[in-house]
Formats: sequence, C-alpha cells, structure tokens
Amino acid sequence: MKAAGETGAAALRAEAADFFDAFVEAFASFDGERVASRYLAPYLSHRVDGTSACFLAHEEIGRYFQSVVDGYRQDGCASCRWDALETTAVGAQSLLAGVTWILLRADGSVLAGWRESYHLARTPQGLRIFASVDHPPAPVP
Repeated sequence: MKAAGETGAAALRAEAADFFDAFVEAFASFDGERVASRYLAPYLSHRVDGTSACFLAHEEIGRYFQSVVDGYRQDGCASCRWDALETTAVGAQSLLAGVTWILLRADGSVLAGWRESYHLARTPQGLRIFASVDHPPAPVP
C-alpha cells in the first residue's frame, strides 16, 4: 500500500511530465510564440552566466524564444527531449520542477545538454512557467 505522500508525488510528477512533453512538441515547431505560450508574463530567467532577464509582456517572451529557437536551429538542432525530472509541490497552486534538456541533431545525435529548474503556476490553461534558472551543462544521459 502506498503512503498518501507517494500518491501525491506520483501525480505531481505525472502533471509535470505532461507539461514538459507538451513543451517538447511546442519546441519542435521552432515557433517562439508557441514556446512562449507555455509561460506567464512576467517571466524571470536566470542564466548560467549569472545574468537575469525579466520579460514583462507575453510579446517579449515570444520574441525572446524566437531568438532562442532560431539560434538552436542555426547550430543544427532538430529537436529536443527532457530527462531526469524532479518535482516539489509548493502549496496548492505551484510547483518546482527540474529537468535535464537534451538538444538533438536531425540524426539523433546529441548537440547539447543542460539542467534547468522551473517555478510553475497552475492556471486554468494548465501549468505555466513564471521563473527559470539555468544550470551549467550537464552530462547527457
């Protein structure tokens, strides 16, 4: 018999996994606006180099992600996947999630990987990111 906490943890992980699966689909479009639809405004991004950016409007988030996916595509990225999901509940309306991102070339070989942590809010449209922190490149599983 599972403890109540285990059932809640499994449901939280499944909720986050569904979110990141949909994120991978949005990324595959290489459409910054579609990726941005997974975010709330304002959105705070903290990068590996220690700099931060705050995007106050949804349009800014879309432009930012268009530049990101354009750069990935120029570098030879064809798709991405996530791995090593970790989740923590933060009250009833938000959660923390950490994933390792793996960028893939068209032949399936690994282009790059890194760890990223997210603070997500539950909205009527589902989970949405409102803050993220990039971590140094991670070994790719």
